[in-house]
Amino acid sequence: MNPQRIVIVGGGAAGFFAALACAETQSGAEIVVLEKTSQFLSKVKISGGGRCNVTHADFDAHEFSKRFPRGERALISAFGKFQASDTVAWFESRGVKLKIESDGRMFPTTDSSQTIIDCLLNAAQKAGIKLKTNCSVESIAKQSVDGFELTLSAGRARHSVRAVIGLQPDGAHGVTRPTMASEILSCDKLLLAIGGCRTPALGQLAVSLGHTLEPPVPSLFTFHVESPWLRELAGVSLENIEASVPGTKLRERGALLVTHWGLSGPVILRLSAWGARELHERNYNFPLQINWLPILSEEKLAVEFQARRKSQPAKLIVNFPIAPLPARLWEQLVIASGIARETRWAALSKATQHDLIQQLLRSEFPVTGKSLNKDEFVTCGGVKLNEVNFKTMESRICPGLFFAGEVLDIDGITGGFNFQAAWTTGWIAGRAMAGN
Repeated sequence: MNPQRIVIVGGGAAGFFAALACAETQSGAEIVVLEKTSQFLSKVKISGGGRCNVTHADFDAHEFSKRFPRGERALISAFGKFQASDTVAWFESRGVKLKIESDGRMFPTTDSSQTIIDCLLNAAQKAGIKLKTNCSVESIAKQSVDGFELTLSAGRARHSVRAVIGLQPDGAHGVTRPTMASEILSCDKLLLAIGGCRTPALGQLAVSLGHTLEPPVPSLFTFHVESPWLRELAGVSLENIEASVPGTKLRERGALLVTHWGLSGPVILRLSAWGARELHERNYNFPLQINWLPILSEEKLAVEFQARRKSQPAKLIVNFPIAPLPARLWEQLVIASGIARETRWAALSKATQHDLIQQLLRSEFPVTGKSLNKDEFVTCGGVKLNEVNFKTMESRICPGLFFAGEVLDIDGITGGFNFQAAWTTGWIAGRAMAGN
């Protein structure tokens, strides 16, 4: 009797973790991972600036799920099965220690994503998982009885040969290369871990098997702001500001980075995640309000300015910023509020003071577009969650078909949450495919 064959389409974090969970649960199955590009775990490689933000140090499953603009309810039970603490334990049991940074993000102590990649590849090799790169799945057919038949495009080979693919090891970690006579692959169970459906075409494999997609739109992106004085401050960062979109409920606090095209940093990325669909509907043209000093009220600023008028009346306003504002930013905010560079504290009128306070607490900028964050390629949208059983990650529509990772309509804010969703859904799917 031939062993059960399980095929995983997608060699990213979710796909690899599913393969490993499956292999470690059922050693007798033949497990094959297909990756359409030339490199496995490419997103792991570049994430976190090349350090890989593995997860986030929030070990309460219910609280962790609140970091997902889409998928929170579905993930509560999933994180109850495998959460951040389990991820930490999984990697540490394989010799990879993680560290917690001040904002809760967790990285390997080596500060290198290659550590995570090597761990996963080595574990796959030891488990006997068959890995194949440069192998795109063109179509999938559900067999009349059980299983699936995949039509593959292996490199330049596109011959109509109906044969089970021959997987020959080549190089480190048992990675295989495409063979010329390799186009049809049959399997008993199938997992789609193809990543975000950035365009509807990328989700057609799921659609062809009866599923529907929530329309894909970008999440985790930065804002284009054409304000000349703001762009002059490229490189300036602040640890705690409040950003909001007037006329909506979108409001976030956190670190901000001024760039040569506008605004970025965790606070902007979180705002973009929660507002992914709403901002898409506005074609990424909307007003953005920044409170540069959320720790101070109008009353406290007025008291501070009055004190400065008395204690240093002859000093120039532009030369004495309010902490913790950087000097360059303070100078631009003073000028933007209509105060001349040569104005001294003694000459600050109540009307001018009001304008300065408004600029400090309610600066408004027109956002005119977006850019994907360099380390994040997260998409809002994907397979509808009510079509998937989150106890097993199996399709409710097509028995034997499973999903994991960003192909689902799940996305979290920045900080390791999306990787944790990949580890969790992959782990659940892998064990379910193995029969547990």
